[in-house]
Formats: sequence, structure tokens, C-alpha cells
Amino acid sequence: MVKDISTEQKIKEAAKRVFIKKGFGMTRTRDIAKEANINLALLNYYYRSKENLFEIVMKECIQEMFSYIDNIINNNDTNLSEKIDAAVCRYIEGLSKNPELPIFLFSELQVNPQFLYDKIKIPTGFIKDSYMFEQINEQIAKEKLNFTALHFFMNLISLSIFPIIGRPSLKYFNKMDEKKYEHFIEERKILVPIWLKSMLKLE
Repeated sequence: MVKDISTEQKIKEAAKRVFIKKGFGMTRTRDIAKEANINLALLNYYYRSKENLFEIVMKECIQEMFSYIDNIINNNDTNLSEKIDAAVCRYIEGLSKNPELPIFLFSELQVNPQFLYDKIKIPTGFIKDSYMFEQINEQIAKEKLNFTALHFFMNLISLSIFPIIGRPSLKYFNKMDEKKYEHFIEERKILVPIWLKSMLKLE
């Protein structure tokens, strides 16, 4: 039997939707087969087990998250101000298209954080060894600021991500319809870089 790439991709995309919605523990292989509109035997033929399929999906999800800023933080041709603008915009726009992704990743990696290192093999110095991190440290030293580059990076990520993952509560408590929420997010693309640059006293 020859494997059909389109069927293989369809199963993987279905698995991603189900894993993100239900998590690894609550997902059954029959749930994925139903989502992909195939029989269970065909799913097992392509991926053998739920664990194997989950590992593949997790790798792709983590690589997707890291890809949002990889080429930004290691770009030697942009200054720090440009990097901040680009990183915030990339995170907000990328995650707005897939808001469940960060919640899924954080919850699953909370259960098994070693997966990130053992399976994905993303370097532990992915951020700390980046050119952007070096630029932040230089700016902190120049202005004699009393926080570290890591604190700054955490602010950048959390200020960009939280309004996306907190969308339902944000809309509910502030009585926002979809149009008002989208306007709010567009405002943050402008405001978050301003706040971050103010932290670093960037002109």
C-alpha cells in the first residue's frame, strides 16, 4: 500500500485541531479519525499511535511559535527599535490567526517541559544568544537601567500574547464586539512597541 501525502496531511491537520481543543490526555485516536473523516485503521497505518502523531504535531506547533521571531531577533541589519516593532507585530498577527496555539503549547509543556529539549532540539540559548538580546544588553548598559534583558524579553512576549489568549475574557468584561476587539488589537501593535522602547529609553 502506497501512502497518500494528501491523506497523511489531512490526518495531521485534524490531529492538530483535536489536540489543541482537547489536549493529549483527553484525545483518543478515534476522535482524530472522526475529525479527519477516515477509519481508525487508516490512521494507524499512517501514524501508528497517538503518541507518535502528538510528537509530530507538537514539533510543528513549537517550530511555528519560534519561527515568528527567529529571523527578526537574529537580523544583523536592523536596529533594536526596528526589531521591537517587527517582533510585536509578528507575534500579534501570527497568533491572532491561531489564538489557541500558545495555550495548547504552554499547557502541554507544563506537563512535560523536557519535550522541548529532547524532541524539538531548539537550542537553550535561542533567545540569550540572539543578536537582539545583545542589542538589549548594550542599551541597558548604556542607560544604566536596573533590569535585565530577560525581563525585557518577557515583557515583549507577554504584552503581545496575553491579549490574544485572553480574548474571550477581554471581550466579555469590556463588552467588546468583534469589531471593537480587532480595533483594540490594532492599537496594541502601535502602543506596545512605544511602551517597550520607553523602558529602554530608546529615542
